[in-house]
Amino acid sequence: MTHQVTVKTTVSHPHMNSMVDTFYAIGLVMRVCQFISLLELLHIYIGIESNQLFPRFLQLTERVIILFGVITSQEEVQEKYVVCVLFIFWNLLDMVRYTYSMLSVIGTSYAVLTWLSQTLWMPIYPLCVLAEAFTIYQSLPYFESFGTNSTMLPFDISIYFPYMLKLYLMMLFIGMYFTYNHLYTERKDILRVFSVKQKKM
Repeated sequence: MTHQVTVKTTVSHPHMNSMVDTFYAIGLVMRVCQFISLLELLHIYIGIESNQLFPRFLQLTERVIILFGVITSQEEVQEKYVVCVLFIFWNLLDMVRYTYSMLSVIGTSYAVLTWLSQTLWMPIYPLCVLAEAFTIYQSLPYFESFGTNSTMLPFDISIYFPYMLKLYLMMLFIGMYFTYNHLYTERKDILRVFSVKQKKM
């Protein structure tokens, strides 16, 4: 009697592999850039940039928590497709916003870039928040299983990281509402002033 053995082979698409390997390819660069971006808070504080401090602080805090607290600290999360999507959204926004900010500091402005910097965030920023929320959702089983970032403090006080992430998940959408309203108000003001300047030229 002969036994027939069926071997199942899985062919992975190269584009899928590249998405999974996103963090391993550019994770270090993303972390360094995120550290450098914290200098923006100092620039706002000393007046180099005219943005409001608190809304920008909220946006940067979101990224720090997701990038360092969730993705970097849990290796299993680094292989998720959502990490690639999230990095694309972040970099797309930063590429336009920092170019606009840099030119604004030296007194240069372009109509298309001004409009793009004040409009692109409207669809992309909510998608960023949804991707961040999905990243947290996918990370919870790993943090619960491995106990990563959970610790015991003095006086028998314990910090259970999955509870903190669930709490932050709710705060994430509250922060999005506040930030979105601020950016929308800022957009109207900037485009109105820019329109007036264009008419005077």
